[in-house]
Parts: sequence; structure tokens; C-alpha cells
Amino acid sequence: MRIILLVLGALLILVTPVAALLPGPGGIFTFAAGLALVLRNSRRARHRFARTMRRYPRIGGLADRALRRPSAKRRRVRAAR
Repeated sequence: MRIILLVLGALLILVTPVAALLPGPGGIFTFAAGLALVLRNSRRARHRFARTMRRYPRIGGLADRALRRPSAKRRRVRAAR
């Protein structure tokens, strides 16, 4: 089941450019859903995502705020120290 969800997530990410051509914000939602499926089912993807968020904190902050994650508050507190 995990592999099926991982493949489905990858397919959603690959379909994003096609959905972006259609009117409306469909590309954003397909990418977000695909990324969520991949991150939930792949430890390697989670580690790479976390490393990218640490390397590029500006993008990480935007992602945290968009997802309303508690880590956004922790990251802001650490940066203020």
C-alpha cells in the first residue's frame, strides 16, 4: 500500500504542469497533494525536504506558514535568539 501511495504522489507531482495550464488554481492543489503523499510514505523524501527547509529558511518559513505548522513558531523563536 505504501508503494502505491508513493507512486500516486509522484504521479500527482508529474501531472502538476498539465493541471497548471487549466484555468484555476488546480496545479497548486495537485502539487500539494502529491508532495504530502510522497512525504508521508518516503523517509528519504522527508529527510531531503527537512534538509532543504534548513538550507533555505526563507522558503521553509513560507511553507510552514502556508501549512500552519507548529514548527513555524519554533523556527521563529530560534531565529530570534
